[in-house]
Amino acid sequence: MSDARTSGPAYQVVNPATGKVVETFDHATDQEIESALAGAHAAYGVWRDVPIAERARTVTRIGELFAERRDELAAIATEEMGKPLGEAREEAEFCGQIFDYFATEGPGLAADQPITTFSGGQAMVQRLPIGPLLGIMPWNYPFYQIARFAAPNLMLGNTIVLKHAESVPRSALAVQQIMVDAGLPEGAYVNVFATFEQIEQVIGDPRIAGVSLTGSERAGSVVAAIAGKNLKKCVLELGGSDPYIVLDTDDAAGAADLAWDTRISNTGQACNSNKRMIVMQDVYDDFVARLTERAQGLRPGDPAEEAEGTFAPLSSRAAAELVAAQVDDAVSKGATLHAGGVLGEAPAAYYSPAVLTGVTEDMRAYREELFGPVAVVYAVSDDDEALTLANDSAYGLGGAVFSTDTERARGVAQRLEVGMSNVNTPAGEGAEVPFGGVKRSGFGRELGPLGMDEFVNKRMFYVAD
Repeated sequence: MSDARTSGPAYQVVNPATGKVVETFDHATDQEIESALAGAHAAYGVWRDVPIAERARTVTRIGELFAERRDELAAIATEEMGKPLGEAREEAEFCGQIFDYFATEGPGLAADQPITTFSGGQAMVQRLPIGPLLGIMPWNYPFYQIARFAAPNLMLGNTIVLKHAESVPRSALAVQQIMVDAGLPEGAYVNVFATFEQIEQVIGDPRIAGVSLTGSERAGSVVAAIAGKNLKKCVLELGGSDPYIVLDTDDAAGAADLAWDTRISNTGQACNSNKRMIVMQDVYDDFVARLTERAQGLRPGDPAEEAEGTFAPLSSRAAAELVAAQVDDAVSKGATLHAGGVLGEAPAAYYSPAVLTGVTEDMRAYREELFGPVAVVYAVSDDDEALTLANDSAYGLGGAVFSTDTERARGVAQRLEVGMSNVNTPAGEGAEVPFGGVKRSGFGRELGPLGMDEFVNKRMFYVAD
């Protein structure tokens, strides 16, 4: 490891509404990284032997603290990455539900599973912890992303070293404090402000048993390569360009309102947002007109105030500039910008919510993920054309199909090449609903019963007669 503190981007709070640096944190020293690894390894020896019912009490308390501190956590996220305050509060509350779900259901999910067809003794599958895990988390949901990784693994008896995004250090520290206050053993959960070079070393360290990353396709490729080189299990939740298919509707305006509200949630910065709206030709004009109406006249606003008729900034100036470049590329090649699409003045990170049509294969917006408030709409003439367009993506995270004929929608949704397919709802959501994708959206699952089935030793245990 390098001895330098300065390798990699700084851990900084930069308010995206103003572009001003609020606070900067030092990178971890090599000694601090070693202490984190040693502490996680030592804590694993203790935590794995705590009865699961007792672990559940601690995990329950973690969830309670997320709920109790929702206002404090929301204020942190709003300042760090521009999330509207109400959405940030809901995120903290959802974290409480996730920890509660795994505390309640975890003992059953981790119970021994007898092999009932076996004769000549007693055989079963046991679900045991595997050791300290590294979590590499993104900024867009600074609490939720941690919760869905940490909750099932703490229940299993694994311990966690957490490397959060450089832009949300206060969120990272707030979660660390919750873990301490809930009564986890020292070292069972430790936050590190690590550099890229240090993280590479951490993945390769024999004390780390696995790594989970939520982030970009590029980051996932790098982490998977390092994990594979070191024979470590990894879970990757990467980008998405989810199709949102409207086959028919009795209310085009209402359908467009639902699509718009879904797309604008978290200012469009969600992996499983409806980034490609695929609409039947007879609905298309009214649908686009309603989206355009919703987008027009919005003005930049303070995400802490959530005033009517305003929009929040993106997470950073760089993020806003990237979305602007993708949309500008499409327009320069013939796409139509119906509303929005205005990049605000630097150094703030405002980009007005946009409606874009006429996107073709030669445009960046067709293949790249648009991680911002841009509603891209395509017109199709039948179900097969809708499905072909929906599956024409390197990504395969989620998708949704809408129709007044549920069986028609089910038939199309069954053929989506995604990890999460939904009928007549933007997304199935809840602590019990597994989350994850296929293709270049990654592999592995979090949440629900599958969330406890990743970093686990599924040990066969046999006692002969």
